Amino acid sequence: MSLLEIALHKSFVCAGMLLTMACSLSSSVMAQSGHVNPWEKKDIGKLPPIASLTEGMWLKGDLHLHSRHSTESSNNPISKIVAFSKSVGMDYIGITDHDNHVNGDVAHHTWVDPEFKTDSLLLLYGAEWTTTRGHGNTFSAKPYDHQQLYDVRDQRDVITAGVKKKLGIHLSANHPSGKDHFGYSYDMIESIEVWNSAIWPKNANAIMIWDDMLSSGRKLTGRGGSDAHHGVPDSPEKATKNSVQATANYVGTPTTWVFAKTRTLQGVIDALTNGRVSVSANPYAPRVEFYADLNEDGKMDMMMGDNAKSTGKVVRFQVQLSGNTLPDATYTVNVVKNGGSFATFQATGKLPVVEFTDTPVTGKRSYYRVTIEGPQTAYPQVPGSMALSENMVALSNPICFNFDPNF
Repeated sequence: MSLLEIALHKSFVCAGMLLTMACSLSSSVMAQSGHVNPWEKKDIGKLPPIASLTEGMWLKGDLHLHSRHSTESSNNPISKIVAFSKSVGMDYIGITDHDNHVNGDVAHHTWVDPEFKTDSLLLLYGAEWTTTRGHGNTFSAKPYDHQQLYDVRDQRDVITAGVKKKLGIHLSANHPSGKDHFGYSYDMIESIEVWNSAIWPKNANAIMIWDDMLSSGRKLTGRGGSDAHHGVPDSPEKATKNSVQATANYVGTPTTWVFAKTRTLQGVIDALTNGRVSVSANPYAPRVEFYADLNEDGKMDMMMGDNAKSTGKVVRFQVQLSGNTLPDATYTVNVVKNGGSFATFQATGKLPVVEFTDTPVTGKRSYYRVTIEGPQTAYPQVPGSMALSENMVALSNPICFNFDPNF
């Protein structure tokens, strides 16, 4: 056989091998095309009815505060926190002292402090679950055995989640993109701190994590919390290097609003869990409300935190600012859909309102939320907070479509 014949023979052999491989790959692809993912989203069935949009009230508060029972705090006894909160019109607060400072025994420290009482302000029972894997806040309408949760802080998530469920408490991820980020499964929690302290810019990554969770089907409530540790000293000699923080980040920076059925501790917890929640830069800043008309009858059928099945019809959304809007101010309304920018509008007037429409895809999970940017409303008691919040005025929780309530 000549060299030319040998070369041609090798070429035919290689070509045959390549053809065989291509056919094999083609068969594999064809076989793979018939695969059915057993975890593929199925019809979610009938959803629970949407709660009333009128039978309730807006309550404002702060869900992340530290008193003298957190050892790194200063000039911040519970009595001072309560008095200040009442002076700025708060309806509820969560004093969440670090549980590791008392080896988990918050029940015999913060909660039994004689100052842990009030005639009008709602005081949630809770603590900051402070672990080597990050921090989370607990919220409850009644005392519970927090020691049990502290004791399993280093166990596997399945064990920790079981204890948390048994205690019947609301668990929230704190500052998820900060140094002490929440390092546990997000399937253990009901809410996430998307706005920590008056310093708005540091929360960008927390918002990204929130959108990731929502996009994956985890309907987690976004909330705020000042994380304030330091109060104004009663006299100059009691000042510390951190005392200046009280004039820049204190109760209400930011403020979390909940639409509660009742003015009770359980009403606050239920609203927080259900997501009928918005966050504003301070107690005097306008509150954003977000609604949707599902059947084009001119009446709003759902608000932020609610979940409905899409019908393939056009939905009319309404965004409004309530409260202390600034005269002649222009507010920028940013609409986020499924984690991406959807539309931007300008709103003005005494009661700024923006409407837009979209058609959520039938059978496909989707959500919409809004952020409000504009000039800051003055907070005279904490004047340094305005500059730290920059132009971020308020944010809403999402209106959801086709989220599986049993996910």
